[in-house]
Amino acid sequence: MDLKTPLVKIPGIGLTLSKRLAQLQLFTVEDLIYYFPFRYEDLSTVKTASELQPGEKVTLVGEIWQIKNSYTRTRKVITKALFNDGSHSLELTWFNQSYLPKTLPAGTKLQIAGKVSLYKNNLSIIAPVWERLPTPGVGEVETSGLHGLHTGRLVPIYSEIFGVNSKWFRSQIHKILPQVKNEITEFLPDQIKNGMQSLDEAIEIIHFPKNWEELNQAQERLGFDELFLVQLATLQTRLAWQQKKVVEPWQIDSAQLNKFIHSLPFQLTNSQQKVLGEIISDLKKELPMNRLLQGEVGSGKTVVAVAAAYLAFLNGFQTLLMAPTEILAWQHHETLKKLLEPFGISVGIYTGSRKNLAAGSGDVIIGTHALLSDKLVTKNVGLVIIDEQHRFGVEQRSYLRQKAKVPHFLTMTATPIPRTVALTLYGDLDLSVIDELPKNRPKISTHLVPEKKRSDAYKFIEKKVKAGGQAYIITPMIEPSETNVSAKAAKVEYERLLKIFPHLKLGLLHGRLKAKEKEAVLQDFREGKVQILVSTSVVEVGVDILNATIMVIEGAEKFGLAQLHQLRGRIGRGAKESFCLLFTSGGTSETARLKYLTTTYNGLKLAELDLKIRGSGTIFGIAQSGRWNFQIADLTDLKLIEKTKTAAENLLQIDPQLDNYPNLKAKLSNLAREVMPD
Repeated sequence: MDLKTPLVKIPGIGLTLSKRLAQLQLFTVEDLIYYFPFRYEDLSTVKTASELQPGEKVTLVGEIWQIKNSYTRTRKVITKALFNDGSHSLELTWFNQSYLPKTLPAGTKLQIAGKVSLYKNNLSIIAPVWERLPTPGVGEVETSGLHGLHTGRLVPIYSEIFGVNSKWFRSQIHKILPQVKNEITEFLPDQIKNGMQSLDEAIEIIHFPKNWEELNQAQERLGFDELFLVQLATLQTRLAWQQKKVVEPWQIDSAQLNKFIHSLPFQLTNSQQKVLGEIISDLKKELPMNRLLQGEVGSGKTVVAVAAAYLAFLNGFQTLLMAPTEILAWQHHETLKKLLEPFGISVGIYTGSRKNLAAGSGDVIIGTHALLSDKLVTKNVGLVIIDEQHRFGVEQRSYLRQKAKVPHFLTMTATPIPRTVALTLYGDLDLSVIDELPKNRPKISTHLVPEKKRSDAYKFIEKKVKAGGQAYIITPMIEPSETNVSAKAAKVEYERLLKIFPHLKLGLLHGRLKAKEKEAVLQDFREGKVQILVSTSVVEVGVDILNATIMVIEGAEKFGLAQLHQLRGRIGRGAKESFCLLFTSGGTSETARLKYLTTTYNGLKLAELDLKIRGSGTIFGIAQSGRWNFQIADLTDLKLIEKTKTAAENLLQIDPQLDNYPNLKAKLSNLAREVMPD
C-alpha cells in the first residue's frame, strides 16, 4: 500500500463504499489521510459511575450486566442495557439497533461515552458511543486502562455521507495511516517551517490528538500550509503574467471615449469613473491587464466593461464576453447591441444552443463555455471579459489565454469579496471595486417571515402583483431530496402555488430546462405574461427584470448571506419600492444570522459576516470555483494570511522557480494542476 493506492483496492472498502467516498472526492489513500475532521468531541473526561453528574460528557470503563430489546406500538426497537463499572450501575439506551443484544451480550467489557442524563432519579446515557476493550492475550495482565479510539479522548468528527460515518473514518485512518506515514514528504523549507510540527506529525495529530495543545499546533501547521501554497501559486501566476506583453499598448482617444460616455442613458457614478480610469491605465501599458472588477448587484459593472470593449474596437481588436449561463449571455447581447451598434460596432452571440460560426467575425462576441469551441474562429481578440469569476473555472480562463495572443483580461463579479479573501485567493489579479450604487435605486425592504405568517405574506404578494408588480419565488432545490425532505423543490412548489394563486399567471424556471425553454420563460416574465416566476437560484446571476418588485426566498436559512443579498439584488431595478421576504423554518441561530439582512444592505459587510459565521467553504462557492478549498485555514485570520504572503514573496524573490526546493515545487505543481491549470 502507498499514498497513490486506490481506495477500492483497500481490504474492507470495496466497490460500493469507494463509490460513496468518491462523492466526497476521496479516491486514493492520500485523499483519505488528507480528509481532516471538521470538529472534535471532547470525551477525554474519564469518571466512575459513582462520580457522575447530569449533563456531563464522560467516558466510562465497565461491563454489560443485562441487555434486551423491547418494542413500541409502532414496532420501533428500544435496546436497554445495565452497565456497571464496579462503583455503580447506570442504564444505557439505544434506538433501532436490534442487533446489540447479540453484539454486546452480558459480560462484554466496554468503554462507553456520552452525555449523562437523569431519568426517574436514575442516571442514564442515551445512544452512547461504545467500543470493546481488547481481551488480554496469554500471559498478559488485564488492566482497566483506556484503549479507546472512539471514546476516552478528543474524538474527531468528519463530514459524513450515507453509509460512511465518523466511526468508519476513524477506524480506517487509524489502520491505514501507520502504513503510509513514512511516505508523507516534508515540503516546507526549514527557514519557513521554523519550529512548526513536521507534516507527518501534524497529519497524525489532526486525526488523533492527545490534547488540545498539540491539536492547536497541528492546525497551525496545516492551516499555514494551505494558505502558503495558495500564496505561492497566485504569486507565481502573477510573476509569469508580468513576463507577457501585449501586441502593442492601446491608444486612448479621450474625445471618442467621452462621446460614448455621453451617449449613455445615465450618468456614470464617481466609483464607475474611478474604476474605468484604473482599466484605462492598464490598457495603456505593454503588460496585459489581469483585473478583477467587483461591484454590488446593479452597481453598473457591465457598462464599465462595455466602455473597455468600445476602446478595443477603436484599437482594432475584438472583444470576447463570456457569461456563466445562456440566459445572461442573451441579456448581455441585448444590452450591448443597444449601446454599441449606434457606433457601428457589431455584436454577435455564440452559445451551446446557437452555434453561429459567423459570430467569430463580430467586433464583440458574447457567449458561454461554447466560446471555447475550436470551431469558432476569431480574428484578433484583444480583450476578454469574464462575467462571474467564481462560476467560470480557471482552466477556461487559461484556455482563452492560449487561444488569443495575450489579450487583456477583465473579470467581473457581483460577489462581495472580503479583503482577506481577496488577498488570499486573488493575489494574481488586480482588484477594482465599484462601491457606489446609482442614486435613483429604490430601497428594498427585507423581512423575515416565520411559518405562521406565510398566509399573510401570500395575501401581500397577491395584492402587489395585482397592482402591476411581478414576483420571484426562489427555492433551494429542483426536486425533493431524500436526504433533505424539508427543502422546497421548485417543481413541487410551483404545483402548490398554482392552487394558492389561481388567478395569477405563474412560470417555472430551473437549471434542468433546455436553454430555449429557459429563454421562453424569462421572455414571458419580461413581457408580463408571467406574473410570478418560481425558480431555483439560477436567477441569482445577472437576470434583469425591471418590473420585478418582490423576491420571496424559501428555506432562506439554506443560503449564505452574500448569496441572499445577490438574489435580493434581482429586484428594485425599476422605480417602484421593492420587498424581499425571507421564508424560514430555521432555529434561533439561523434567525439571528438572517436578521442581518433586514438592516444591512452592504454586500461586503454581509460577506464578511458570512465568512465569520459559516466559514470559508460557504463563501461564494469556493469549492465550485476552480480555486482552492480550505479545510483548516481561517480566511478571517489576517495576521496568518499576511505572514504566509510575506513568506511566499521572500522565497520567490530568492528562487522564482523553486528549483532549490524540489519537494515544495512538486507539491505546488500537483495542487496547481488540480485547481489552477495555466
